Amino acid sequence: MAQNTKPDIKSLKRSELEALMDSLNQPNFRKKQLFEWMYQKGARSFDKMTNLPLNLREQLSDRFSYSYPEIIDKQISEDGTRKYLLELSDGVSVESVGMPSGDKLSVCISSQAGCRVNCAFCATGQNGFTRNLSIGEIVDQVRVVGEDFGMRPSSVVVMGQGEGFLNYDNLLEALRIINDPKGLGIGARHITISTVGIIVGIDKLAKEPEQFTLAISLHSAIQKTRDAIMPGVQSFTLERLKKSILNYVDETSRRPSYEYALIKDLNDDDEHLQALIDYTRGTMCHVNIIQLNEVEDSLFKPTSHKRAQEFKEALQEVGVECTIRNSRGSDIDAACGQLKQHHNQKTL
Repeated sequence: MAQNTKPDIKSLKRSELEALMDSLNQPNFRKKQLFEWMYQKGARSFDKMTNLPLNLREQLSDRFSYSYPEIIDKQISEDGTRKYLLELSDGVSVESVGMPSGDKLSVCISSQAGCRVNCAFCATGQNGFTRNLSIGEIVDQVRVVGEDFGMRPSSVVVMGQGEGFLNYDNLLEALRIINDPKGLGIGARHITISTVGIIVGIDKLAKEPEQFTLAISLHSAIQKTRDAIMPGVQSFTLERLKKSILNYVDETSRRPSYEYALIKDLNDDDEHLQALIDYTRGTMCHVNIIQLNEVEDSLFKPTSHKRAQEFKEALQEVGVECTIRNSRGSDIDAACGQLKQHHNQKTL
């Protein structure tokens, strides 16, 4: 794929788009039209923006490229879940997932191509890190999935490839567009950001005006175990993380959640259960127990549903809200990074 040397207009923040239109002596209503074509209407090129004057479209085309992801691989599960591998304008690929439930559609999106954190049980880390995604590349994943389903997405979770808080500015700008009624119009409380526990990101999010939901990938409340399975966040100790989360609750009055993927013979014994109870009891947090997806050649195996149920009941007995997340797409490459791995192997 030929490299485009012009900057992608979708890498610009909304304020930068408005400044661009000012520099081109365009009236305010043109700013709104351009923004709506880019995100609400999902135009595939400047040429499709038919209510913009031809000379303006030509000026924009001369200065900027205009990208839109292409679906290069897709898997469909028996439960309706669809896993996508999307190719971006420079040939880099990322994964997204659509999860329908009745007339609702939840979309799981990536914030980076690859990941630096390298959690031991995650297939994404095995592919290495390539780059951060632009504002438009994050937003467009939601549009592509919605178009493929022929449904308007009702919720978005940033739980795909990458660590969102290591691409904080682009991610927050993208989520504001997803939330904006002139963008994708998805309510802030239906948008969830997952982090492995990047404390500076949690502290910044606590001061943002939007009511986005926060989820923390915990996976162990014992420091030694967490360091082993999440080596990229060893500097963010459990003690510091808890302090940051409690501050987040005080600042926002919003309930964050902890994600806990049960891994057989690693973090599912009574010692780890008690540590999880001690860590979460008396806080406002919710615990999501996750049944680990099978990853080919991985040493990590999922715990039984019976054991997951025991964790849930033990947490609820001490007043900690807890749910077991339903496993979706178990018959396809559902885990982050799996589809990309298998697609690359097929094309070698």
